[in-house]
Amino acid sequence: MRIALAQINNTVGDLEANAAKIIAFAERAAKMGAELVAFPELALTGYPPRDLVEKDSFLDRTAEALECLAERTAALKTSLIVGYVGRSPENSAIKAQNSAAVLCGGKVVFRQTKMLLPNYDVFDEARYFQPGVEQAIVEIAGTRVALAICEDAWNDKQFWERRRYSRDPVEELVQKGAEVVLSINASPWNIGKRRLRESIFRAAALRFNLPVVYVHMVGGNDQLVFDGSSFAMTAQGEMVTQAKSFDEDLVMFDSETGTGENHANYLLGDEAAFEALVIGTRDYIRKCGFRKVLVGLSGGIDSALVAAIAVEAIGKQDVIGIGMPGPHSSEHSLTDARALAENLGIRFEVVGIKSGYNSMMETLSPLFSAYKEDTTEENLQSRLRGVTLMALSNKFGALVLTTGNKSELAVGYCTLYGDMCGGLAVISDVPKTMVYRLARIANRRSQSQGRTPPIPENTFVKPPSAELRPDQKDTDSLPEYPVLDAILERYIEHFETVPEIARQMNVPEDLARDIVRKVDRNEYKRQQAAPGLRITSKAFGIGRRFPIAHRFTE
Repeated sequence: MRIALAQINNTVGDLEANAAKIIAFAERAAKMGAELVAFPELALTGYPPRDLVEKDSFLDRTAEALECLAERTAALKTSLIVGYVGRSPENSAIKAQNSAAVLCGGKVVFRQTKMLLPNYDVFDEARYFQPGVEQAIVEIAGTRVALAICEDAWNDKQFWERRRYSRDPVEELVQKGAEVVLSINASPWNIGKRRLRESIFRAAALRFNLPVVYVHMVGGNDQLVFDGSSFAMTAQGEMVTQAKSFDEDLVMFDSETGTGENHANYLLGDEAAFEALVIGTRDYIRKCGFRKVLVGLSGGIDSALVAAIAVEAIGKQDVIGIGMPGPHSSEHSLTDARALAENLGIRFEVVGIKSGYNSMMETLSPLFSAYKEDTTEENLQSRLRGVTLMALSNKFGALVLTTGNKSELAVGYCTLYGDMCGGLAVISDVPKTMVYRLARIANRRSQSQGRTPPIPENTFVKPPSAELRPDQKDTDSLPEYPVLDAILERYIEHFETVPEIARQMNVPEDLARDIVRKVDRNEYKRQQAAPGLRITSKAFGIGRRFPIAHRFTE
């Protein structure tokens, strides 16, 4: 059977636009001679729909959209597999199901319901969906297909040492006589995810001695990024069909001959992370209805990287840089920021905060006179910058991109209602050491396209500083970033204890304990931060849910 893998970027809740995209891809697939065109998990509704599934109006309109989609593709000489949110059987405790429909000849001829509902990390499916009880083989163009929906194909008992579920839906379908395994997916990307995914499905192909097709979503939806990278493997586990990464694509696979198209443009490691941040930023901005963005440019590496990502995401004409020199800003802060803006070709405005700071200090002096200067005065500068950016956001109708990195957010080296003001925290899951690497990638990408590398060399070599007091450096309050980031990764992503961290890294236990204490103490800040794009296995956001008020300490 000739199967087209339709890798699309949809928008949650935009039923009409999603349906139109499905039709356009199905028409292309039909012209290519596809007997079946498969779309990702929840292709019609978008993923994750979250509390939209609680609305009867959403479920009703989804059902109408599915029937309409079947009618509008009736003339095509191909069947469609489309993921959607369906209604649960009557009197079910949960009203929605994660389902897939086979459309053919203007009708819905088959429905499959997801059985294994992930409820860990960023997933909440057990909250939103009623699981399926049983699944069946579907015959399409004379081929018996085991149709799996994402998690249903991720529980191979021979792959995992410890499985989350007792059932293996794919094994059950294969035992019913399947000739090909086809999995539709919405599996959020993070560094290392693609290799794991390919290993799981290669193991399935070899175990069942069947061709395996993996159809995946692409694009950003809120904090999650989906990389696409759809593929098909022969029964021998040979990768013969590959779609692009981080872009929409349509590729063909012939399950009988074991041949297919290869559009692979694999990026690995930091290169993939950069591309994920670009597509995540672009989709967040566009899907939220914004056209322009604001970035506060300090002359530092973090804001430089965010600006470079924004330009790649939406173009230089829609990015505005704002320099906001304060009482302790160095001369190079403004010159480096201006040079960055010129290299990027973006509009650059300077709004000084010195007079505002002096005015606020005078206003507060009767209450401050009995106290020594401390972080209060430092944070006042940051908050004045936040006020400035949000005022410009209102006036220009532009979304503010915050510039704090994961290292700062982890230990609270950021100011509520100051540098944390904004609508999207682009690099909030990027450790400081990775910020420097991604900034080098931004420069190389520009250079390879014949453009001036945007980030000035001085931005790379000068010591990181918030510049909120004279001669301030980040290392006044924090260890060197390579040490800090290693401690943070062990604690946040791997849940290692203080003694384990100290022993494994050969650092003083007091240092490890101090960093861990900072992480725990600043949960209240992080839960007020703008949503950020997830690129690691454990980001601050929907996948990390610690209480704010608690007294458990390491």
